[in-house]
Amino acid sequence: MEIRQLITFQSIIESGSYTGAASNLGYTQSTITSHIQALENEIGGALFTYVKRKLQLTHLGRELIPLAEDLLSTHDQIKNIQTDREVKGELRVAAPESLTISTLGPIIREYSLKHPNVRLILTNGTCGQNQADLLSGRVDIALMVYPAISIDKCIHYSLGREEIVVVSSNDGPDHFEDYKNNENQVFITNEEGCSYRTMFERYLLKHDIHHFPTMELWSIEAIKQMVMSGLGFAVLPYMTLKEEVENGKLKILQHSENLEPIYSHMLIKRKKWVSPSVEAFAEIVLKSKEY
Repeated sequence: MEIRQLITFQSIIESGSYTGAASNLGYTQSTITSHIQALENEIGGALFTYVKRKLQLTHLGRELIPLAEDLLSTHDQIKNIQTDREVKGELRVAAPESLTISTLGPIIREYSLKHPNVRLILTNGTCGQNQADLLSGRVDIALMVYPAISIDKCIHYSLGREEIVVVSSNDGPDHFEDYKNNENQVFITNEEGCSYRTMFERYLLKHDIHHFPTMELWSIEAIKQMVMSGLGFAVLPYMTLKEEVENGKLKILQHSENLEPIYSHMLIKRKKWVSPSVEAFAEIVLKSKEY
């Protein structure tokens, strides 16, 4: 068994295909295939299969993932044994749009100034997608805005409660009750899978409120602009619209709803060796927000 075979195995999982792994690693597809075949021969079973032409892990492949991760983590530690505490290399961070626009700018700036030898790659996704990317190895750190969570495979930092507010245009009603009695008002929100959208829709369903038409938009900025136009209301973290509220462009609606609490979180995949670049980023997040 060779380390490069395990790296190929992990890259296929991260990219979702042999072709993607070949592109990421700079190999031909035949080399990728030969690596997996050699690994399967040594282990004694298939690691991947195709279901409806889509690549899937076998049960054996899923069992191999944590073992391969431990071996590759140890391999990284050995490679860096001479400069074990040097902050360098690549750091991949996944965050929801809400934290990206409200919080991450100063953190990334400080990190980049302190650690210029790190190539930081930031991706945006829903919290569920960010968590999946962390567990699959696509990213090193996942930031989330989510209800209380506990994940055994991760180092988890709870960064504090986030205030979720219901907002409307400044010339709209002052109380959400007025919206609940108006069938012409639109619930303006972001993509499915967003934690606070899910929380609010769960509340509506529980209280048998079904009449709001939903407009799904691609960004928080687009949502705010549409709410400011007077089309309807939105449910967003206060940190994403603090400026608009203070400037009188948006208004927080009073309401008697008992909404589920939402928190910000930082997750790091639990490994035998955590790289200095990951530790340095986590330290700045914890210090800067002291959430």
